[in-house]
Amino acid sequence: FMSANMKYPNALYKNGLAVTKPAVYAKGSLAMLSTKKRDFGKGINIVLQKNIRRIAIANPNTAPYGKAAVEALKNAQLFADVKNKFIYGESVSQTVAYTVTAADLGFIAKSSLYSKKMKRYKEGMNFADVDPKLYTPIEQGIILLKHAKDNADARAFYKFILSKECKEIFKTYGYQVQ
Repeated sequence: FMSANMKYPNALYKNGLAVTKPAVYAKGSLAMLSTKKRDFGKGINIVLQKNIRRIAIANPNTAPYGKAAVEALKNAQLFADVKNKFIYGESVSQTVAYTVTAADLGFIAKSSLYSKKMKRYKEGMNFADVDPKLYTPIEQGIILLKHAKDNADARAFYKFILSKECKEIFKTYGYQVQ
């Protein structure tokens, strides 16, 4: 079982449904995206620009990337100034859709930028990383569930996800790895 956070792997383990302890396989990175060319030179302060009227953000109560975006904006002391501009997506995927259709800027998973449809957006022009010092790392977790412990493919996949080879793959898709 893989998750975009550690909440569910920890809960499954605590409830005795897993044979392995939850492990962090990668850390998600938060990015800001705009379909229009923008000056990202001022970093997260871009949210204060007058032409940024709608900001897409994942629901911080249910989505790890939304929680990270709120934390970053609060740590940058910008949250109170921009909270009325938010358009909430229920997930980071829905937030990407809102960003490219209805918002002037969105806080999304950097990994979302690596799909074929997103390749047209360029770093520094359409997107930029959110300073990782502004938010708690978005730890992504994996566990091996009890009902899969005797499945050779599941065990091999679990081992692969935690391998050095796979960590290099995650890095090429915008994740942070250790």
